[in-house]
Amino acid sequence: MAKNLVIVESPAKAKTIQKFLGNEYKVMSSFGHIRDLHKKDFSIDVENGFKPLYEIPEDKEDQVKKLKDEAAKADVVWLASDEDREGEAIAWHLFEVLGLSADNTRRIVFHEITEPAILDAIKHPRAIDLNLVDAQQARRVLDRIVGFELSPVLWRKIMPGLSAGRVQSVAVRLVAEREKEIKAFKSEPYYRVSAQFAGSEGGEFSAELNKHLPDHESAMAFLDVCKAASQSDNGFKVTDVTVKPVKRTPAPPFTTSTLQQEAARKLGLSVKQTMRLAQRLYEDGLITYMRTDSVNLSQLALGTISKEIKENIGERYLKVRHYRTTSKGAQEAHEAIRPTYINNHTITGTSQEKKLYDLIWKRTIASQMADAELEKTTANISIQGRDEQFVAEGEVVKFDGFLKVYFESADDNSTLNAAPHELRTLPVLKKNDALNALSVSSIQRYTQQPNRYTEASLVRRLEELGIGRPSTYAPIISTIQDRNYVVKGEDKGQKREYEVITLKNGKITTGAKSEIFGIEKGKLIPTDVGMVVNDFLVKYFPSIMDYNFTAKVEDEFDEVAKGNVVWNKEIADFYENFHPSISRVSSLRLEHKVGERILGNDPETGLPVMVKIGRYGPLVQMGSADNENKPRFASLQKGQSIETLTLEEAIKLFDMPRDLGEFEGAEVTIGVGHYGPYVKHGGKYVSIPKEMSPTAITLEEAVDLIKAHREAEAKKVLKTFDEEPELKVMNGRYGPYIVYMKQNVKIPKGKDAESLTLEECREIVADESNHSKGAARKRATRSTAKKTAKK
Repeated sequence: MAKNLVIVESPAKAKTIQKFLGNEYKVMSSFGHIRDLHKKDFSIDVENGFKPLYEIPEDKEDQVKKLKDEAAKADVVWLASDEDREGEAIAWHLFEVLGLSADNTRRIVFHEITEPAILDAIKHPRAIDLNLVDAQQARRVLDRIVGFELSPVLWRKIMPGLSAGRVQSVAVRLVAEREKEIKAFKSEPYYRVSAQFAGSEGGEFSAELNKHLPDHESAMAFLDVCKAASQSDNGFKVTDVTVKPVKRTPAPPFTTSTLQQEAARKLGLSVKQTMRLAQRLYEDGLITYMRTDSVNLSQLALGTISKEIKENIGERYLKVRHYRTTSKGAQEAHEAIRPTYINNHTITGTSQEKKLYDLIWKRTIASQMADAELEKTTANISIQGRDEQFVAEGEVVKFDGFLKVYFESADDNSTLNAAPHELRTLPVLKKNDALNALSVSSIQRYTQQPNRYTEASLVRRLEELGIGRPSTYAPIISTIQDRNYVVKGEDKGQKREYEVITLKNGKITTGAKSEIFGIEKGKLIPTDVGMVVNDFLVKYFPSIMDYNFTAKVEDEFDEVAKGNVVWNKEIADFYENFHPSISRVSSLRLEHKVGERILGNDPETGLPVMVKIGRYGPLVQMGSADNENKPRFASLQKGQSIETLTLEEAIKLFDMPRDLGEFEGAEVTIGVGHYGPYVKHGGKYVSIPKEMSPTAITLEEAVDLIKAHREAEAKKVLKTFDEEPELKVMNGRYGPYIVYMKQNVKIPKGKDAESLTLEECREIVADESNHSKGAARKRATRSTAKKTAKK
């Protein structure tokens, strides 16, 4: 029997650690948190110092019992959850729930899952840091207060089912305000001028005019001057040539946010995907802890990295660097994300795991390499008859340094972030050299609107503002999308023409070309609901939506973690101002429902037409409750917005339902319901895919959807019984199940669904019914106990 019980959060982590410890240690997983605030209750005793009321979720009860049994047998219990605040809270909950004693309980932490790190942690145990626990508890309590008190206000004022959160709402505000900037932006045309020159000693190169021209007339006038200059011996002359050395310095090793950003740019991964992959790499012992805002590397790591560079790249490439963390409120782990063993250049695993590991390995190695040394040449070229100058730039890599291994990407296409092979070079140029202009082009361009956020750039902005911490970035990004406040937009762009004016061989020609602009993929766009909720919260709860307030709260949590502040005092100060504002806004009588916009009156009926957020999302309403007839409703189509919808577009939505004709002797109609557009045929409904327009769909397309739906439904039915027509064995997304009397019953593991008899199916249904009744009684007993405890 093992004398030592080690408890970690995940089975994968447990499996890796078990390899490093002998038979005297048994490693078990808690499968994350074993208790939390009650899901459906407020669960905070405001009158008793904001004491949180915790419960053990039903699905964790069996695991808690197993852990209790093993803890009772062990001489020593080692709590080995992660080293951040959440990990410390998990350790504390385990200590409390399992009824552990301080005499035989040890808290150990490590930032990498390797044998030396685990054995060293066991040699240096410590007590649970209650300051870290309090900081996590403060975050949990504050977020519960904001969510539970603010969300019902949104239900009453906007639509049921909405939610608000202290950090998620601020993240939505960033996306919403960027969208407003984009809609307010007016693109202005201008002309960018470039020239292709031939040097006096041979060699061609390009140069850009040092200013933009405002319009067609200015561009034509400029090219007329260039035409005259081309006929002169000194029409284009080099006035100055400067050559100066330039150094590029490697980026620091990865933190959580920089890993998320670079993985998005280089690998196309979402924030959630990156963290899931990094978690696997960490639990397999391949990288250090992946939730960190530190750029520090340990002395041991610096030594192994230095050895790797000297032996495999060259001693000249080595430059040991000590980075310091500058991010606001840095507090999580104590080292950057790096490979645990730098001599492991590659790993076994999935394709994505290999790519992410390779990215981490290269960034870590590059961070300890010498600067790249470049030589930058800038030539200024005068134009006879004009004050402007052409400027030509070129760069030559003299020593590649860290660029031999890695270069950091950027969100834009700046040449400052170009790879070495993409750099431009210039031929030999000297001051007063006369140049031959092979061609001069003036191309019409347009000022660009602000960029929408990507997941990665939103994380960077949150970090800049001091909002959130490494462990919260991924949940924030996921939550605002899961709640449908923000979506990833796909815009194929629009076609536009632009003018090209060219001077070549002494002739000026004009022509038109076309381009697709505004192509966007995976950018974050606020939904109508997201915009309405944001506007409401900014207007009525400005303090909660203030960026500085959210960042200040994070700083206060940091002070709690250091033991400088009592956690519930901070909560009390916040609640004293926040709670009255909830009561005040809840009692407000608004002239119009939040988000409602009057578009005008229907020309035929004279009824008012308005667009608003309804129970199931954005919709158009014709008529009002005051009229004799009930108002009519129509859902918005894909691509339509309540902010931009016109009266004509709104009225057209009431053309539904559309009769398309007959199929198999029954009418086929198109309609729009609470859950979106549908095809109705023979009393059955088939959803219309998002990419199809309900106003344009044809009878043939509708019939195809009906047939495809039938085929899909047929594949679901595994077995039917003539004696019991209402009982069917179905094949679902999560495995086979039984349908009986509109109830879905899961088939137990080990049972072959297709060979089940009617009697066996009835027994499974009966067992499920008895189990449900028992669970209901158990929940009722637990609820009664909670109410008694509260009293």
